[in-house]
Amino acid sequence: MKVTDPVCKMTIDSEKAAAKSDYKGQTYYFCNPGCKAKFDQDPQKYASK
Repeated sequence: MKVTDPVCKMTIDSEKAAAKSDYKGQTYYFCNPGCKAKFDQDPQKYASK
């Protein structure tokens, strides 16, 4: 499934995502661990977009 990295807005395949986080019952997928780290520091900033 195609998803958008909430940090950098890159379109990625959820099956091949480098990392993922769960926040408020939703799973977010990331193109690399750096984007996941930014998300994990302030998930509300990125989840609301």
